[in-house]
Amino acid sequence: MKQWDVVVIGAGAAGMMCALTAGYRGHRVLLIEQGRRVGRKILMSGGGRCNFTNLDTGPDNFFSANPHFCISALKRYTPRDFIELVERHGIEPVEKAPGQLFCADSSQPIVDMLLTECEWAGVTLATRTRVERIEREGSGMQLDTSMGRLSAGRVIVATGGLSIPSMATDFGHRIARQFGLPVTPLRPALVPFTLGAPWKERMAELSGVATPVEVHCRDGRYREPALLTHRGISGPAMLQISSHWQPGDELRINWLPEEDVEAALHQARRQTPRRQPDAWLAERLPRRLARAMSDWLALSGSLANYSNADLAGVAEALQRFRLTPSGTEGWRTAEVTMGGVDTDVISSKTFEVHELPALCFIGEVLDVTGQLGGYNFQWAWASGVACGQAL
Repeated sequence: MKQWDVVVIGAGAAGMMCALTAGYRGHRVLLIEQGRRVGRKILMSGGGRCNFTNLDTGPDNFFSANPHFCISALKRYTPRDFIELVERHGIEPVEKAPGQLFCADSSQPIVDMLLTECEWAGVTLATRTRVERIEREGSGMQLDTSMGRLSAGRVIVATGGLSIPSMATDFGHRIARQFGLPVTPLRPALVPFTLGAPWKERMAELSGVATPVEVHCRDGRYREPALLTHRGISGPAMLQISSHWQPGDELRINWLPEEDVEAALHQARRQTPRRQPDAWLAERLPRRLARAMSDWLALSGSLANYSNADLAGVAEALQRFRLTPSGTEGWRTAEVTMGGVDTDVISSKTFEVHELPALCFIGEVLDVTGQLGGYNFQWAWASGVACGQAL
């Protein structure tokens, strides 16, 4: 067919959810995907097991220049709604961490579920199809594609952001700019940090060491594991704080977040005055990291030789360790895109462009970015459903 009620561009999480929702409402829906497979980001996420939602999802888990924009959609389609859909398809959620729900073995059942729902809803899927141009056509839109020229009452852009270059595209941002819509600055988020000398070499020697930390930067604070790598520092704590970090910012790391370090050192000095500081550290940190930390902080001798001021200094160094990244690993390893189509020009109820209702944007292409832990998928489901229900 050359005429469609709805054309959805991008068969990822948000695009498939919007297409099936619109299909169930009786619309003739065409879902276009430029790749040969749909849901590729779903398949690779969560270590191949897809952290598909978070039970604790709320507006505070998202970053945006317009923080109120996400509230309406998140209220209308909650994690419980998606879990109900998942369970109807016989997929058993596994809670790996508090609130974070994954598939038991593989992400494939989530993609299969969405494809099945699209089929039941009468959605037509076109893979390996490029959209070359979009123009207004009366009250609707006209698309030039690799399958010919199409007309649509509504066009939904669900093409994601710039993270993971092998499947990323700036198509959505280009379309926004084509129609005069602002796009907020784009940068990689949920991304590991790189370090310059001497810290790159120091961390490389400890590559593979992981330990719980509390990390601070600007208004962000997270207590999760950190992972030392041959390029710098990663792990959930660092991925989370990267959403707050700007070039030149300093990270403040508490290597012993569960303990009052100064009080514990005083107690150790009283009870075991001959103990070496590195032995005390090795009881609390991975042994390789404890030895390296002793070198970094120039700890030597027995605890009996440390004054109260010395112990306070050691505690300060361990719990307010300062590290300035040289940068991040960039788009290659970033999980999401910070920034996107400015939500001030988008309806939070329908996801239509205010001045052009025939054009909608959903999912990661918008300036809405979630924290690590299933929040970005919940945004994809919620924005897709909200847009589909409004068509």
